[in-house]
Amino acid sequence: QYRTLFPLMITDWRVRWKQGYLPFLLVQLPGYSSAQYQNEYEWAELREAQLMTLSYPATGMAVTIDLGETDNLHPENKLEVGNRLALAARKIAYNQDLVYSGPVYRSMEVAGTKVRLRFICTGSGMATKDNMPLKGFLVAGEDRLFHRAEAYVEGDEIIVFAPEVSLPVAVRYAWANSPEGNLFNKEGLPASPFRTDSWKGVTDDKK
Repeated sequence: QYRTLFPLMITDWRVRWKQGYLPFLLVQLPGYSSAQYQNEYEWAELREAQLMTLSYPATGMAVTIDLGETDNLHPENKLEVGNRLALAARKIAYNQDLVYSGPVYRSMEVAGTKVRLRFICTGSGMATKDNMPLKGFLVAGEDRLFHRAEAYVEGDEIIVFAPEVSLPVAVRYAWANSPEGNLFNKEGLPASPFRTDSWKGVTDDKK
């Protein structure tokens, strides 16, 4: 429902205020886990719906996956959320030439047992904020069973593989309610969680 209702709300505001493509900025859900959300993919799928909104004109999003707290729905670090929204506003509303977003997944290519992932908004390069190996990636084969994957940066791409998967078909990153993931660009902006597959999700049957 969010995939449909959120863009409808944006369109409705733009129509009613008669200002054309009025810039619209949103904050993607942070990491969060509680007894209320037992299924580990519900929030991941809602973040995906928010990410899809960027296909509409004049929209921007602040990724906050790294600012979440497992026991607090609203991150305390409001300053960093505001800083990231301000970067998006400078680009979307004022058309300034600057890096305003972390890496956003665009395409994949299977090369043997490995998957090459390509991104936009990589800034001056992709890295990990903590200078540690990449984490948060999962790989699945045709059986749709995901396994923790190894990943590393190679130029403008990320190479992902898992020893248990000889013929990979899908990759997911930071795909959980409160995930681990440390992919950033060198400007210090985090990558949005994503998946390369379109398999039926846990929220698809909810009314």
